[in-house]
Amino acid sequence: MAGATTIVQLRVSDVRFPTSLEQHGSDAMHTEPDYSVAYVVIETDGGHEGYGLTFTLGKGTEVVVCAVEALSAFVVGRTLQEIVGDFRAFYRLLTSDGQMRWIGPEKGVIQLATAAVLNAVWDLWARVEGKPLWKLLVDMEPRKLVSCIDFRYITDALTEEEALGGCFSSHEEMLRDGYPAYTTSCAWIGYSDQQLKELCTKALSHDWTRFKVKVGADLQDDVRRCRLVRQMIGPDNTLMIDANQRWDVQEAITWVSHLAEFKPLWIEEPTSPDDILGHAVISKALAPLGIGVATGEQHE
Repeated sequence: MAGATTIVQLRVSDVRFPTSLEQHGSDAMHTEPDYSVAYVVIETDGGHEGYGLTFTLGKGTEVVVCAVEALSAFVVGRTLQEIVGDFRAFYRLLTSDGQMRWIGPEKGVIQLATAAVLNAVWDLWARVEGKPLWKLLVDMEPRKLVSCIDFRYITDALTEEEALGGCFSSHEEMLRDGYPAYTTSCAWIGYSDQQLKELCTKALSHDWTRFKVKVGADLQDDVRRCRLVRQMIGPDNTLMIDANQRWDVQEAITWVSHLAEFKPLWIEEPTSPDDILGHAVISKALAPLGIGVATGEQHE
C-alpha cells in the first residue's frame, strides 16, 4: 500500500425498499418488513472511496444513521494505513467510547452503525489494494488476518493462537469451491405455495443446494410449507428453518419436533437471542432428532 490515504469525509444515507408490498423478507416476527440499509461512503484525499452498509428494516434506520454520524468523528482525519496497521485497535475505538458504549457497545444500534463503518473501511482497503475483498482476505498472511479480530470476551472459546492454527482458504480453493451459502429467498413466510414452487425451481436451476424456510407463525402452515419445500428440493439438498426468536424454550422444542420429519439441519433463532441457557436446553432436546440450533444476526 503505497503512500498515505487520508479519510476526508464519511457520508451516510437512509435507503429503504417497499418489500412489504409483496411480502419479500417476511417472517414470523416481522410481517411487514421494508428492507433498508444505512449506506456509508468513505471518501479519501486520493480519490478512492469505500462503500459499506448495515441491514435494517424500515423505521429505525434513521436512528442507525444518527449513530453512524456520531461514529464518524473516530474515522475522518485518520489514514487508512493507520487503521489497517492495527485494525483491532480501530474496532475497539469504535466500540469503546466511554459515553456511546452505554447504548451498545456490541449490540443494537451502535453495533449496526459500527458494522456499516467497518464494512466501508474493508471495502476501501480492498479498493486501494486493487483487489476484490475476498482476494484481499485470502491473500493476507494468517497472522495479519487474525490480528484484525478482537478476541476480548471470546478467549474462553477461541484464543488468538488457536485461531492461527485453523484452516485458511487459498486463492485456488476459493476459485474452485467458492464460499458455502444458502438461500432464504424461496420461502419467506408470506409467500404463496405457488411462489414457493416457482422460486425453489429457479434456485435449483441456479445450483443452490441449501434452502432456509421461515417458520413460527402457524404450526400446520409450517408443516405444509416445509413438506412442499422438501418435496421440491429433494432428499439430498439441505433444509434449514428459522423462527426469528418467536418462541419460548419449551414451545420451541415442541414446535420443531413436529417438523423433524423434514430433516432440517438446524433451527435458527428459536428464542430470545439473550437466552443462552435456553438455547442450550433447546439444543440438548433436539440433538436426538438430528437437528442443530443456530444463533443469528442478533448474537454478534
